[in-house]
Amino acid sequence: MIQEKLLKIQQELKAPKGQRNDFGKYNYRSCEDILEALKPLLAKYKVCLFISDDLLEVGGRNYVKATVTISDIEDGSQIVNTAFAREEETKKGMDGSQITGASSSYARKYALNGMFAIDDTKDSDFTNKGETKAEKPSTEAKKCTEKQVELLMKLYDEENISKLMSYYKVSTLEELTMEQASQAIQRKKGA
Repeated sequence: MIQEKLLKIQQELKAPKGQRNDFGKYNYRSCEDILEALKPLLAKYKVCLFISDDLLEVGGRNYVKATVTISDIEDGSQIVNTAFAREEETKKGMDGSQITGASSSYARKYALNGMFAIDDTKDSDFTNKGETKAEKPSTEAKKCTEKQVELLMKLYDEENISKLMSYYKVSTLEELTMEQASQAIQRKKGA
């Protein structure tokens, strides 16, 4: 039965974080890392894995929908999981096909995470290695300047701006303190 096999694979799967983000100073696992760790378990339990992508347009933005299907070789039963990733409109140094490819890898990774119960919550850019998240700025702290916000927008792509705001527990860049904005700018310039 496919559910029993999936449970065993989930329990035995060890997908190491084989990649390093030097900017955020954290390790993470890629889609390829997960697939490499999965292959022996799929063979062991006689399960096939299929991954496919679909492109969708929602509200004028392009999304990649990744679908992961596992199929029991012995009885043909299947389980399906999906995940989505939005394409960036532009990304410095990338052409359109590279942007789509990056979105596909991201969506596939999270579809695999969902299927195989892989918890990536500790893979956030700023929280790995036991570092604690920054506190939301107090009302006494000086707010960042317009120039700092403009510079952050130039230095960071959309995905990393979101991660930066999540790290500092703010909903807009304008809510950052001068010190937080300065740290983020220095971190990026030092990369």
